[in-house]
Amino acid sequence: MQPRAVGAAVAAAALAGCAGGAARVAATNRVDLPRSYYYAPAAITVAAGTRVTWVNHDVFTHSVRLREIGDSDQVLRPGDSASYTFSRPGLYHYDCIFHTQMMKGTVRVTGP
Repeated sequence: MQPRAVGAAVAAAALAGCAGGAARVAATNRVDLPRSYYYAPAAITVAAGTRVTWVNHDVFTHSVRLREIGDSDQVLRPGDSASYTFSRPGLYHYDCIFHTQMMKGTVRVTGP
């Protein structure tokens, strides 16, 4: 492959990762909503008992809905944050009720 083609291939691979390729899992308790329609990072791992906070840095209103936990929808206007303490191990899915096709994520909770 010529250098120019290699650079294009690397850029294409990077964009594929951002557009729903294999998700990277981060060990953090904070999820940002940057100026776009996604969560960063979308997949996180925390220990049971950890409080996770989502912060909306976008100029649009979004939400956090924990799919496995009823009555958990939290609307986040620009600048708002929402938190939830995960007490039980498991895999929890979340999304934005306004942008369900684009904004999805998971919280893997580990425990004893």
